[in-house]
Amino acid sequence: MITTSFELKELIQKARSIDAVGLDTEFIWERTYYPELALIQLALSNEECYLIDPCALDDLSPLGELLADPAVVKIFHDAPQDLMILTRATGACPVNIFDTRLAAGFAGRPATLSLGNLLIDLLDIDLPKTETRTNWLRRPLSDNQLSYALDDVRYLRAMRVLILSSIMDSTVTSWLNEELTLLNDPQSYLPGPDDQRYQKTKGASSLKRQELAMLQDLTTWREEEARARNRPRGHIVNDQVLLALARKPPRQAAEITAYGKISDKTVRHYGERIMAIIDQNQGRSSDQCPPSLRTAKLSSEDKRQLATLQEFITLKSDIRGLDPALIGSNAELKKLIKYHGQPKKTTTLRQGQGWRRTFLREIFAVDGPIAS
Repeated sequence: MITTSFELKELIQKARSIDAVGLDTEFIWERTYYPELALIQLALSNEECYLIDPCALDDLSPLGELLADPAVVKIFHDAPQDLMILTRATGACPVNIFDTRLAAGFAGRPATLSLGNLLIDLLDIDLPKTETRTNWLRRPLSDNQLSYALDDVRYLRAMRVLILSSIMDSTVTSWLNEELTLLNDPQSYLPGPDDQRYQKTKGASSLKRQELAMLQDLTTWREEEARARNRPRGHIVNDQVLLALARKPPRQAAEITAYGKISDKTVRHYGERIMAIIDQNQGRSSDQCPPSLRTAKLSSEDKRQLATLQEFITLKSDIRGLDPALIGSNAELKKLIKYHGQPKKTTTLRQGQGWRRTFLREIFAVDGPIAS
């Protein structure tokens, strides 16, 4: 357990002298806007593993130096959330990331496997799941917690070697490298702009454009408030209340309590601010409103083309040894069909860029036909 700055600097110096390290984090994310980082696991080999205690360390910048070192591969399983947390904790921008969950999808396995299931598949190792819900901020950590945390990184280096060695197609390897390179960009894992948060609200696609504008302003305000107070968004006002307010705005603050799970105390605290946002949105012109989130309905011909595209993806993925889900979700493929023949729109999608565009080229061209 690394608990002093001297120990941390010594460990990081050692870590930066080898080719690849395994990394993971444990955190609590229940009563705060930001995750509370409780533990960082670092593996130099399957026998040499360390736990870094952020509760005992004021400065994690040496770890940031390792994360930002392009000469060392940092291996995670399901990297984005860990990268988000470590970027905030260290102030560094991680580079040269290998994500075993993502990489498994390029090696003939589902790209959604948990660490435990992938370990069983690759190494026939079945890890205990006794500490999946535990208080990682408690000190001292129990022996079970320590063993569980170390096992999360112990096998990452071996998993990376096995995954890479099982990809026989050099083209697929280049596609994997291209996908992993995206993790060098913080935009791939950091939260988006506050004013785009409304798009993640369940049910937002059912709103008209002016209602959507109302929801956009309400969720932007809530995001700022939650961050300032370091409280979960739902502890400020939950999504369904904001959705109801946007759909049918109240005339006065006293009416807000009828809009779902919202207490009188919350209304007293935020009622005036909510009403001010609602008043500002009254009479908002359509050109000032965000575009509709409603999914355009597919015509019969669109549906035929979608079926052809999905069949092609399944077949070619099987030949190449890819998880077809890597190419895109059903919603993304529907957009690809709807945007077909509109290059400016198509190239905003993942399928119109990089290796996915190359993969689809035989059947789909940005400005050309879909094969029948």
